[in-house]
Amino acid sequence: MGVENIKKVAVLGAGTMGNGIVQVTAQAGYQVAMRDVEDSFVNRGMDTIKKSLSKFVEKGKMQAVEAEQVLARITPTTEFDVVADADLVVEAVPEKLDLKVDIFRQLDQKCKPEAIMASNTSSLPITAIGAATRRPDKVVGIHFMNPVPVMRGVELVHGRSTSEETLETAKEFVKSLGKVPTVAQDYAGFITSRVLNIYLNEAAYTVMDGNSPKDVDDGMVYCTNMPQGPCALMDLVGIDVVVYVLGILEEEFGEKFKAAPLLKQMVRAGHLGRKTGLGFYKY
Repeated sequence: MGVENIKKVAVLGAGTMGNGIVQVTAQAGYQVAMRDVEDSFVNRGMDTIKKSLSKFVEKGKMQAVEAEQVLARITPTTEFDVVADADLVVEAVPEKLDLKVDIFRQLDQKCKPEAIMASNTSSLPITAIGAATRRPDKVVGIHFMNPVPVMRGVELVHGRSTSEETLETAKEFVKSLGKVPTVAQDYAGFITSRVLNIYLNEAAYTVMDGNSPKDVDDGMVYCTNMPQGPCALMDLVGIDVVVYVLGILEEEFGEKFKAAPLLKQMVRAGHLGRKTGLGFYKY
């Protein structure tokens, strides 16, 4: 199936990643269903999309009428059956392998035979997710970056059984959204999470060594031209999320990904970053 055959998209999950994927997909002209398990989650996702579009309008990057047209292409729902007529399904639920495997088993039952089934996972194996279905050749990783409407790169993950046709269609779909696809092999963390998390973990060790978070961040921003310092980035992502992903990476690659004791201590204290008001910085 080529990208010209993708007309309807279903996104499972209306959280931060899910609603961002819905927004950029609808902006590109696709009909898109946004499904979550509760009305409150779906409504919150729609509110986020409306706020994001209104910012584009305020900045003059979009006309008000265009924003209305984008919203008209989105169908918010709690019904799982919306996947039945989707040409592409993107799963964007929390990073738990059991949960994703269960969803893909259900997708295998409900989706039409030619549909592509994608996971937005940032670290879990696409091969294992695909193996839960009778058509692993149709399963691919499409890993968007946060915040989705702003970040241009999308990581495509080639599972062991993903067909070249599926990968090529996913690549063309990503390009149709105005994004830049990169292809990664299916090892834990792929390329971006694997390289980024070892960098973040080392930054945490430098703070443990007695450097201030601000000096670490300023050093990386002004001396190496990073757009944001690693400590500020960890606070944005959530210290608990960083520790969780490092755990997945440690399982696959060993000791070098062992989370810095400081990060584990921060999680025990509930100092998770922006979402709790305290991390490396106070908010």
